[in-house]
Amino acid sequence: MPQLTFTEAELMESVEYAEPQIEAGHRLHGGFDESGTYVPPRTKFRMPAFEAWTKQLEANGGELMAADSSLLAGVRFPSIPQQKLLLLEGLEQSFWNTLTITGRIEAKGRVLAEISFPNFQDVIVEDISQMALGHLGKGLLKAHGIDEGGEPDEGIGGHDTMWFALRDLAFGETGFPEPEVPENIGRPEQDQKEIPPISMPHASTIYFLLNLLLIEFRAERGFAATEQQLRDTDLFSNRREESELAARIVDRIRTDEEIHVHSLRLYLGEIRNLTFKTTNGGTISGKEIVDPFWAEISHWATVEQPKLVAEEQRKLFEKRIRAHADGDRILKTLNELQEVEYDGS
Repeated sequence: MPQLTFTEAELMESVEYAEPQIEAGHRLHGGFDESGTYVPPRTKFRMPAFEAWTKQLEANGGELMAADSSLLAGVRFPSIPQQKLLLLEGLEQSFWNTLTITGRIEAKGRVLAEISFPNFQDVIVEDISQMALGHLGKGLLKAHGIDEGGEPDEGIGGHDTMWFALRDLAFGETGFPEPEVPENIGRPEQDQKEIPPISMPHASTIYFLLNLLLIEFRAERGFAATEQQLRDTDLFSNRREESELAARIVDRIRTDEEIHVHSLRLYLGEIRNLTFKTTNGGTISGKEIVDPFWAEISHWATVEQPKLVAEEQRKLFEKRIRAHADGDRILKTLNELQEVEYDGS
């Protein structure tokens, strides 16, 4: 029988690295095996645990929460060709801002390691002690949060510092001011229309996990574009070696994020396959809670929010471009490179 119950210490444990990850003067999480392959942090037991819990879920008739390319839909500004144009024209601040904002947002993810979440066993009929859901407060969410925000007290950076390191590798010293960071990139909970008849703290946690899955899954589109631009030999011509290293760091972050996406799909898949106690003494299936929430959040993330963000970005970029000596020409070319709305295919 595979192991299905783990201690927090086990879920926080990393493998023995042949070499730590140290880049641009920063001690970063994770490390490398004897062959030089990157190995994410805190995966010695986490990865086998996710594999065992996933198989158990499927054996019990459940499945991972559905997440496919349709969740990547929605217009995006700037497109990859538009961003390349700006970089070639010396308008580098927008890309620098993107990398900085991404790092700042990743740092906020450390909240997963710092706040207490409710115990789902209190509202679920079935025994969840041998499921991933029964381990959320026993190391899983803590590990996720530290992946994002690092261990500052230990001098070990997470994804936040990795983004700053790769930014500085690609750009070197700049005089750009700190950009404004969005307060919230998920769908606000107060906008939700569906209110399930279960304990509010547990309903809020499910909503939070769904939002987090959308954020993590959709981030892959931007991360892949960033890696592509860093590897583009037309760009960063004076810092090609550093930019290639920066791209490799993005790829390591993407490897870590695959773990996060799988884990969130697992938690939510388990929730959909379980029975919840309602506040009026009855029961309701997890599917009846998750699916209406998911319909709201995914529509917002793929239809409503991208258009608003793209319009805000366009206004900001146009102002920056018009300040350029050849702004009219650049803006005309930028508009010709407008992305056809992405449908996720």
